[in-house]
Formats: sequence, C-alpha cells, structure tokens
Amino acid sequence: MSTLTDEPQLAVESAAVRAWAEGRTIYVELHDGRTVGFPADRFRILAAATEQQLARVQVEVSGYALRWEELDEDLTVPGIVAGRFQLPPQ
Repeated sequence: MSTLTDEPQLAVESAAVRAWAEGRTIYVELHDGRTVGFPADRFRILAAATEQQLARVQVEVSGYALRWEELDEDLTVPGIVAGRFQLPPQ
C-alpha cells in the first residue's frame, strides 16, 4: 500500500557542527547527531599533510565545508557523506 500526500519532501544536505582529526582519520559530527569519519589519505593534498596539519581542520560555510587554511584545501561535507573521494582506498 502506498500513500500520496500534497506535502513536499524537503531534502536536507548534511552539515557539520564540528570536525577533528585523530591520527590520519578526519571525523565530522553532523547536525543530525551522526558522526562520520574518513581517511585523510583518500584526498591528494591531505595525504601529503602531517598529522599536525590535519588537526587544524575548521568547519566553514555554515557547516557545509571543511577547511585546512595552511594546506589551502576545502572539502564539502555533503560530498564526504556521499563518499566522493579523490583516491581509492589503500
């Protein structure tokens, strides 16, 4: 059985409330309470970064981007959640 409604379904993209690094893994706490993590080595610039550089991640653009100022690297939070990485797993 299916039900139709006249109410539109709103798609809400994931947004970060905070981000941090533990070793070479970047973690992102999302606005809906989920936490996702990904290996820094899945992105070219982050793969070449030190753990100290990775730790300086900042949440930007109202939670929709991660920024590493020193590395001049930006990643979108929706892209991370969707699993869009530059490099294959090692």
